[in-house]
Amino acid sequence: MTLKPLLTLLQGAFLMFCMITAAQNSDDNFRERYAATITAEDLSTLLYTVASDSMQGRMTGTEGQKMAADYLRTFYQNHNIPPAPTMEGYYQEIPAEYFTRMENPVRSENVIAYIEGTELPDQVVVLSAHYDHVGMDGDTIYNGADDDGSGTVALMEIAEAFQLAKEQGHGPKRSLLFLHVAGEEIGLYGSRYYTEHPIIPLAQTLCDLNTDMIGRIDPLKNGNDNYIYLIGSDKLSQALHDLSEEVNNRYVQLELDYTFNADDDPNRFYYRSDHYNFAEKNIPVIFYFNGVHEDYHRPTDTPDKINYPLMAKRAQLIFHTAWEVANRQDRIFADKLSEQKEQN
Repeated sequence: MTLKPLLTLLQGAFLMFCMITAAQNSDDNFRERYAATITAEDLSTLLYTVASDSMQGRMTGTEGQKMAADYLRTFYQNHNIPPAPTMEGYYQEIPAEYFTRMENPVRSENVIAYIEGTELPDQVVVLSAHYDHVGMDGDTIYNGADDDGSGTVALMEIAEAFQLAKEQGHGPKRSLLFLHVAGEEIGLYGSRYYTEHPIIPLAQTLCDLNTDMIGRIDPLKNGNDNYIYLIGSDKLSQALHDLSEEVNNRYVQLELDYTFNADDDPNRFYYRSDHYNFAEKNIPVIFYFNGVHEDYHRPTDTPDKINYPLMAKRAQLIFHTAWEVANRQDRIFADKLSEQKEQN
């Protein structure tokens, strides 16, 4: 090859490199701008309502749970975030007879909002959190600020950030479904009902990013305000796990702790929150969790004890992860399940 064609080839390669780098930098600028709208102040404002005494502990089927559902619906309406396709409103009704563990079963509802993808709308990323808690004991209210008021309001803030991105012309390529489930505390009912009656077919569901308790610090992590426990990220999809690690390293730099992800974890947290109903359907999951603390399932789990700056950082990690899954070229799938089938 003569020198001139070689120089032309090198110049073309350099130009392509510059264009790719510029596109990546542009994407980084946009996503970081929207992630920054998830703030400690906004999370605090939302949580002081969701976990207020007026919500009466949000026990499934009670007046307090209905008030919380209405608050979620009103939030999504006010932010122009629509319900999911085929739904007339934001509620996915769950019949009373479905709650087989309730002494006196009553109907309840999941609350679902949706942001349609710009290029691959039939593929959906689910973000879930349960908005119910354990209610009242006499006049004592179990506010459930961390469990799972923290996950509930994190989803609201993440949805608002994505909706702002869409309104400004930077919407996700794939669709996002924000799933607030009831009945978690009495047996993971809301998420099980959704996976048995999905609004978007499960074959088109890439993953579930589940948020359950992200506002406090585990006593085992005393003094550490820069960590989050991740559970399940590598159980079904190595691609999702690797993506999660890369996103954190690039944008958030939290300490990702996999202590409770061990197969022999005596706490069995992998089986104890709503992501598990998706995992049972072979859908990749990540469970975001701060660990238990002295106020877990006690009336002292109140909004004043939340570490809001840390909670905002954790919510930003979830936002960045959802952004990456929704916008990457290749879809996430259960690649470890494929490997298991090949080995068998």
